[in-house]
Amino acid sequence: MTTDTTSQKLKKVVPQAEDFLPLLGTDFVELYVGNAKQAAYYYQTAWGFQPIAYRGLETGSKDSVSYVLQQGKIRLVLTSALKPEGEINQHIEAHGDGVKVVALWVDDATKSFEETTKRGAKPYMEPTQRKDDNGTVTLSGIHTYGETVHVFVERSNYDGPFLPGYKAIDKSYKTATVGLKYIDHMVGNVGWNEMNKWVEFYAKVMGFAQLVSFDDKDISTEYTALMSKVMSNGNGRIKFPINEPAEGRKKSQIEEYIEFYNGAGVQHIAVATDNIIETVTQLRDRGVEFLYVPDTYYDTVLDRVGEIDEDLEPLKELGVLIDRDDEGYLLQIFTKPVLDRPTMFFEIIQRKGAQSFGKGNFKALFEAIEREQEARGTL
Repeated sequence: MTTDTTSQKLKKVVPQAEDFLPLLGTDFVELYVGNAKQAAYYYQTAWGFQPIAYRGLETGSKDSVSYVLQQGKIRLVLTSALKPEGEINQHIEAHGDGVKVVALWVDDATKSFEETTKRGAKPYMEPTQRKDDNGTVTLSGIHTYGETVHVFVERSNYDGPFLPGYKAIDKSYKTATVGLKYIDHMVGNVGWNEMNKWVEFYAKVMGFAQLVSFDDKDISTEYTALMSKVMSNGNGRIKFPINEPAEGRKKSQIEEYIEFYNGAGVQHIAVATDNIIETVTQLRDRGVEFLYVPDTYYDTVLDRVGEIDEDLEPLKELGVLIDRDDEGYLLQIFTKPVLDRPTMFFEIIQRKGAQSFGKGNFKALFEAIEREQEARGTL
């Protein structure tokens, strides 16, 4: 369960957000994947996630298998089908591996369902109670962009390892964590002229407010452009930037994503750390690949952002980007896609007071992505 430590500051930023849908944090993120066992091994070995729960044939699940991994307050659920038919395989065939469920931790899953559906949300899961010897969990859910869904999780009366139907696992194979703390934000890519539709969805259906907006003048290079608006709930614990393509000379990263994902979906998950140098060093040593940033970026970056606590040289060596706003500064870096399709990736972020999203780094970031697109032949 994710609690953003900066939420008190964000309350001042998003006073217009309505809290008819109180959200306590991100409960879990579920990915549908082709091989959950191997995906779990990757996130354990490369990312330092720890196995905490399992559901499969041994627990009575005949059609799917799931591994639950945790690091800090981040929970990943990796789910694969055990039979050829069904929703999971259809999702993977259309999209490849990708995020299906962004689960939100709430006090009342029934009320959350009622509040959102009466405002126009399409139901995904009627309020349902699941029970075992560890107590009761209530789940409900709604559809959002593409085939992504939000599941509301009410777990105040449950003390099991994850959810009813899962058993605790304590595998002997474990790797050291890399210092990831919580999910800072999750970015959704939507199609042409769909951004405002989903901004309105989060405002009307879920009571979110617009935190910041970027247009194609803010986010563009010589070749490509996109537009983005960041939506936040009232306490600032849940932040969803929504991206759409904008006209450019060549195919933007959003267009590439939509083409290979076959529709709208979660583009990246930003995960927070208290020491980005240590975290990224460990990730890189374990084989995680990051976007390349030219050394020339660092020639003038301190002129733009001012004094920082960190030594610039290790940031330069790792390719970490730096930006500042009125509240402080942030450090961020982006992986290459972690899947064979050029779709989902991760952002590692360390906030030193800053509440923003690295606007000053957009040009350097997008040029780095374009270099990867050019290598893939998709620019």
